[in-house]
Amino acid sequence: MNTIVPAIAPSFAINRLSSILAAEVIGLDLRKPLDRPTQEAVYQAFLQYQLLVFRGQALGKEQQIAFTGQFGTLEKHMPCNQGSDLSLLHVVSNLDERGVPTGVLGSTRWHSDKSFRAAPSMATVLHAVQLPPEGGDTCFANMYRAWETLPVAIRAELEGVRVVHSWALSRDNAGKIISEAERLDAPPMSHPLARPHPDTGRRALFVGAHASHLEGLPLAPGRARIEALETHATHPSNVYQHRWAPGDVIMWDNRCLLHRALPNFDAAAHARVLHRTCLRGTPTSE
Repeated sequence: MNTIVPAIAPSFAINRLSSILAAEVIGLDLRKPLDRPTQEAVYQAFLQYQLLVFRGQALGKEQQIAFTGQFGTLEKHMPCNQGSDLSLLHVVSNLDERGVPTGVLGSTRWHSDKSFRAAPSMATVLHAVQLPPEGGDTCFANMYRAWETLPVAIRAELEGVRVVHSWALSRDNAGKIISEAERLDAPPMSHPLARPHPDTGRRALFVGAHASHLEGLPLAPGRARIEALETHATHPSNVYQHRWAPGDVIMWDNRCLLHRALPNFDAAAHARVLHRTCLRGTPTSE
């Protein structure tokens, strides 16, 4: 660990950050377009490590959109996330309209972005704009390992099981009511519980805060099973905790990771502002 080794392309190097997941990319300025070999090498590193960290970046909103778009098709956020001037970029913030910290930190429950879509999000890019002096970390759980470390008998039992993900349910659990437009835009979606990754072929456990219930089971036991699987998946031995530094840009694979914001700072005293872009994925398959 922490040994810099050459990447596929000579224009950057990789520094692995954890045995669980995550690597640091060294030598790229994300304000500049990447040539095709570099794009391909970055994407291969993304598949290998599931999360990439680019340090010391200074991206404007349009520059972040341009960087993200080199790896796929950007998608708009939910209406409640479109308070910025760009619908393709969501400002993740604990500040009110006056720029004063509210004390409220969102996204503290484990989830995969847009898992309630027919084609759940492929990747998320998050850029640190304002950070508290300490804390405000983001945690990531490796869902490949979550599936692969289940006992063989449990994996056999869960073969072919499908899980329904629901935006309405996750908002309800957060104490919020969605509009009728949101409900029509994001109806519940069924996905394989052991989700095959479209690029690597490995299967990943697909649960999180948007997971509503298991098809074919009554709601209560289905919910209990999901919660037990999430507890297994997010054990500290399976989690990488990213400690943000100014200018960090991180890009992670929603198809095989869960993430959550860690409320380990005083959100009523300090600002935490990040810019978020997402790439559309592909429909899940058996």
